[in-house]
Amino acid sequence: MSEAVTRPATVRSGLLPSLEPLLREWLPRQRWFAGKGRPVTGLSLVSATELVPATGRLGLHHLLVRAHQPSTLGAPTHPGDCYQLLIGAREALPPHLAPALIGHVQDGPLAGRTVYDALYDQRPAELLLEALRGRARVGALRFDGESAQEIRSGLVPRLVTSEQSNSSVVYGDTFILKLLRRVVPGVNPDLELPLALAREGCARVPEPTAWIRAELDPEPYVLGVLQPFVQGAADGWELALSELAKGEDFTAEARALGRATAEVHTALAAALPTVTLGHAQLEPLVAGMRERLDAAAQAVPALRPYAPGLRTAFDALADLAAEGHTWTAQRIHGDLHLGQCLRSPSGRWSLIDFEGEPAKPLAERRMPQPAVRDVAAMLRSFDYAAHSVNPPAPDWAHACRSAYCTGYAEAGGPDPRTDPVLLRAYETDKAVYEVVYEARHRPDWLPVPLSAVHRLASPDLT
Repeated sequence: MSEAVTRPATVRSGLLPSLEPLLREWLPRQRWFAGKGRPVTGLSLVSATELVPATGRLGLHHLLVRAHQPSTLGAPTHPGDCYQLLIGAREALPPHLAPALIGHVQDGPLAGRTVYDALYDQRPAELLLEALRGRARVGALRFDGESAQEIRSGLVPRLVTSEQSNSSVVYGDTFILKLLRRVVPGVNPDLELPLALAREGCARVPEPTAWIRAELDPEPYVLGVLQPFVQGAADGWELALSELAKGEDFTAEARALGRATAEVHTALAAALPTVTLGHAQLEPLVAGMRERLDAAAQAVPALRPYAPGLRTAFDALADLAAEGHTWTAQRIHGDLHLGQCLRSPSGRWSLIDFEGEPAKPLAERRMPQPAVRDVAAMLRSFDYAAHSVNPPAPDWAHACRSAYCTGYAEAGGPDPRTDPVLLRAYETDKAVYEVVYEARHRPDWLPVPLSAVHRLASPDLT
């Protein structure tokens, strides 16, 4: 692909029909597939680009495919989620690529070939980096960038195997390419916000070096973002669990992480518009919190005894708004937790993954919100870490929560504890979400959010 920076895509007809039987079986087994528990009833092609012709030893196709599934009971009709696939085709699959197997094609343009998830394969991963370095144009695909950082050739790729909702490839110890799996048209905050922070001079977030888009009507799709790799960095969640297991204090790290969060929030408020939330704006926000609580209590019987007490958290916020209180809303991370934070060997914290909650509509993820929503989510993350050990360590969580808020205030942000009504409302809303999630996916973890629910349902205990 490097020898032709700009060329049209040539995709032979019959490609998707020949792959569909295999993809319908393979897609639901992937960790990043969102429609778990519902069969794939059909696939439709959004975009197809031939990156390497299948006439040689290796063929490579980039696909955007919409997966159609039956709606859940009571849910509105959904057009189907769109997924990004990089499909490799070989005559035979080497043993080391066995985990990437999709299947053997019986007919169509790839008949007789074995197809697989090409991100597991070194050469296709190298081709992506070459295209980014050369700012290639292939069909609808655009490999763009504006960073002054040079993309060197010869960096050895390796697939990160621990992710859930997306896929990432690390190149040497220099770059990491995050490829979004479930994609939507429009401005993706995972590119938008790090670019805005870089222009504001905020060094707490790795600056995007390059990115991949699909230029499709009516709006382009952001498909991937290349950023500097923080070499030797520790994942915040793993670091917290490690310190817990050793009985070590984590308050200094929590305090430093609070400062990093406040710096990012301050830079986002400077870089992008903010709005004032008064009674009219808070009314639908609180209504949404109440609706989520009612739906959760309906779905999880264990939550029902706490529902009246939890509702008081939302009522108190509505009462403040009715009295004329106002809040500032701005762009935020949107899905902040310990796993979205990296600590470098020097001890410096960075925030990553600004995509927001992928299950929510893009327009909702891009809406200005009170910064305390991120804070509340991080406080819940400390609580989760403390309940991941046996016996649980609630005092550890309390100390980390306090240190985090202190650090946040030290870096110029308002101390979240000075607005306890807003903080309680957002932490309650997050805990309610966690109850539903754990009841559906990890019942053994249900006691973790229920312990928070018990505390949040009684204002005197918060």
